[in-house]
Amino acid sequence: MQIGLDIGSTTIKIAVLDDAGTLLFSKYQRHYSQIATRILELHRELMAKFPTLRTARLAISGSAGIGIAESCGIQFVQEVFAEKICTEKLHPGTDAVIELGGEDAKILFLGRHFDARMNDSCAGGTGAFIDQMAALLNVEADKMNELAQQATTSYTIASRCGVFAKSDIQPLLNQGAAKSDLAASIFRAVASQAVTGLSKGRPIEGNVLYLGGPLTFMSCLRDSFDKILNIKGVCPDNSLYYVAMGAAFCAEHDVEFASLPVKLEAAIKTHTFEHMAPLFKDEAEYQAFHARHLKDAVTISTPEKATQAFIGIDSGSTTIKIAVMSPAGELLDSFYQSNKGNPVVAVRDYLTDFYQKYPHCQLLAGAVTGYGEDLIRHAFGMDYGIVETMAHFYAAHHLEPDVDFILDIGGQDMKCLKIHNGAIDNIFLNEACSSGCGSFLQTFAEILGYSAEEFAQIGLFADMPVDLGSRCTVFMNSSVKQAQKDGASVANISAGLSISIVKNALYKVIRPSSKAAIGQHIVVQGGTFLNDCVLRAFEQEMGLNVVRPNIAGLMGAYGAALYAQRRYQDNPKPSSIIKLAELKSFQHTVKGVTCGLCNNHCHLTINIFASGKRFISGNRCERPITHMAPQNDLNLYRQKLELLQALPNLDAPKRGVMGIPMGLNMYELLPFWQGLLNHLGFKVVTSPIEDKNIYRMGQNTIPSDTVCYPAKLMHGHIKWLLDQGIDHIFYPCMTYNISEQGTENCYNCPVVAYYPEVLHANMRELAKAHFFFDYLGLLHKKVLVQKLYELFHREYADITKKELHKAVDAAFAAYDAFEAQVKERGQRIITLARSQHKPIVVLAGRPYHIDPKVNHSIDRLITTMGAALVSEDAVSSHITPQELNTDLHVLNQWTYHSRLYAAAKYVTENPDMHMIQLVSFGCGCDAITADECRRILEEHGRIYTQIKIDDIDNLGAAKIRIRSLFSAANLFDLDTN
Repeated sequence: MQIGLDIGSTTIKIAVLDDAGTLLFSKYQRHYSQIATRILELHRELMAKFPTLRTARLAISGSAGIGIAESCGIQFVQEVFAEKICTEKLHPGTDAVIELGGEDAKILFLGRHFDARMNDSCAGGTGAFIDQMAALLNVEADKMNELAQQATTSYTIASRCGVFAKSDIQPLLNQGAAKSDLAASIFRAVASQAVTGLSKGRPIEGNVLYLGGPLTFMSCLRDSFDKILNIKGVCPDNSLYYVAMGAAFCAEHDVEFASLPVKLEAAIKTHTFEHMAPLFKDEAEYQAFHARHLKDAVTISTPEKATQAFIGIDSGSTTIKIAVMSPAGELLDSFYQSNKGNPVVAVRDYLTDFYQKYPHCQLLAGAVTGYGEDLIRHAFGMDYGIVETMAHFYAAHHLEPDVDFILDIGGQDMKCLKIHNGAIDNIFLNEACSSGCGSFLQTFAEILGYSAEEFAQIGLFADMPVDLGSRCTVFMNSSVKQAQKDGASVANISAGLSISIVKNALYKVIRPSSKAAIGQHIVVQGGTFLNDCVLRAFEQEMGLNVVRPNIAGLMGAYGAALYAQRRYQDNPKPSSIIKLAELKSFQHTVKGVTCGLCNNHCHLTINIFASGKRFISGNRCERPITHMAPQNDLNLYRQKLELLQALPNLDAPKRGVMGIPMGLNMYELLPFWQGLLNHLGFKVVTSPIEDKNIYRMGQNTIPSDTVCYPAKLMHGHIKWLLDQGIDHIFYPCMTYNISEQGTENCYNCPVVAYYPEVLHANMRELAKAHFFFDYLGLLHKKVLVQKLYELFHREYADITKKELHKAVDAAFAAYDAFEAQVKERGQRIITLARSQHKPIVVLAGRPYHIDPKVNHSIDRLITTMGAALVSEDAVSSHITPQELNTDLHVLNQWTYHSRLYAAAKYVTENPDMHMIQLVSFGCGCDAITADECRRILEEHGRIYTQIKIDDIDNLGAAKIRIRSLFSAANLFDLDTN
């Protein structure tokens, strides 16, 4: 008899085979980190089923199995090898295996050139990810497939890790998106993550086998893989047990079964874990801590005798908070609970209950803030909206007039506000990742079977808090599970996670130069700080006492109520909040449609209320509402695109068609190369700018999951050109850009410079085309002519150097003309904006950030808020190299970087200008530019705002950043815009 045990990250599987390889017994179950307990249960079950069993060949495999195997002296078989052996034995001729496990994902390429691609320590796009998303949708994980079968539309969801995806899904839920559509979108995201993240450019084709729990139980997930790969994969019988069966096939040594329990017990006792000092020495220290924080309180009253009140609603990412405040600032009533994906129902029920209980209490005005601000405001006729950063500032300032730093940690959001002279001086927000936020703790509490409140209480008196560092949720899963295996109690895990939240906030979001730089009068708020473990950890890490209000979880709502009061006092008028009679007939229905008014094809969520009023979300411009094209007279990004699309081209080429992939540096150099190629007799065909399917077209050939999104798009651009039958493609490698400082220190970043090499090496279809990707430089005309002659002469022997000289001259003239137009258009926008007293935003990035697929129409979001927009290259020339270099703290030898620094310096000299920097995820170079641009701006008292972008097109976080900048800079009152 042969027995294989597959101990995965979340499940345990056993396969018992006879000597002929026939499966006699199998079992699959979740182990909830209680691995030794589950093995003992399986041992008892096996002995009951096979009472005569004394010895058998046994081997252990799986990502969590090696420790048990080593401790018990049992043969361990690496899971990839086990899976390979089983597949080759049961399914010869298989070309590839795709397996998704609890926290593991792998692709095996079988045959002569065997290779295995596995996820690293990130569990994004695995079974654990799907479990997290099911919890967010408030459905059982096994219901996800049933929901996905009912889908009618799809959304773009990040699957690189669970907390990123929450940032995409939660706003969609708040806007009323159907859970069925989200379930299907999640499956597509998982498939996309596995294909691009694991295949790394190697084609997945031929006979493909699907293994692992998620792919076994979820047919819609298999369908998503089939669609992306354009194949029909097979999920075989016993697909859950291939690793276990492979281990059984490999088992070589007989094991005495009666001795297993003793070995397991001994193994458990030998495990240890890294730990830190306790949060509290004893009960007395905690009571003193607790008493000190009781002093920081808002007066609590009751609405029973109140006749007038103001209401504030904070519709957050995971919760809904409501505060009813008296004119004197007393908290009359409050409400705090999970929004369960639909904040409308929670607010409706609360208002109905309030009106029925307190008919004598008149709501004078109301304001709403948070992720669901727009939806709640439209649904219930709330008078005002306020960006959440300002709501939290109003609340903190009301309690602590000397506040100089506010840290708010909510469900998925972290807001850090630096206060100077009674006004917001700087704003820090966490990026798309919500590690270190409330949902981070809540996720682990649920995994371990506790409510968030119980989990927090358990950790207070932990004797050895686990040292978990500061990592994101899916990375942390493995650390927590390992700590459990090593004997850490739930209390020690709870305390360790609380400490990790604080470290994440301090060292990954705020990143202060010193602890003193943060401030001395610190107010901490948000539901996460109701956890005394988190509060204590923050005070210990900072080395000072802070203020935590008694309504820490309600500060956004309370600040919104204060704002409503201020607005009412400035302009008293009857409130538009709907009354009890309207609530009785209140109805809310949701439908999803795809807008066809432009090439964006936005997925619109239309909320329809009983009054017939509609609220449309998901749009990136006003066209679905006005049915008119957006105005671009104050948007240089769109005007640059228009200039590129209007470039002259040949209709009757003498040398045929040359394709150019429209990405990366081509957004700057297209005028040059198109001018050159036209002069040589080529008609230039560029891949489309607006086609949103470009990324999917080439994603199977992307060799690196960490390269920036603009580079990933190049694979799709090349594929599009090839699909059009264009077999001559021009895309040269360029170490240097055009010099703007009169020196040779004008490098392109490595990705821009050499990505043609990557495309040539990973896109097999290019081997059949004429791909011109030679190394060219624009610094020396003679050298350029020679290089071009060598490049073209291989295919076009009739091209002469004389012809090339003229073509190069024409190319430089076309480029200079284009750059002059850009600067002239930029100056025109600045002049027009100043005449209309509009603020001017310098949306600074790289040339390719004007691509709508890359910026996701952030430019239009800014202009619809009432600002004018120009790009960095429209203003950077106003700063001379000498002026710039004397003030820089970094080596200035990158053309794109130099423009960013110059633009930042120019903004400091113009009070009506504000800089927002676009940064691509995965861009190592921008780690330098971001810090330097921040320094330049902050040293002159200006606010630095950064927006990170990739393939995910949900703009919720970007909108908060932009509104926060505008509000902090006192540009104008956005809720009246």
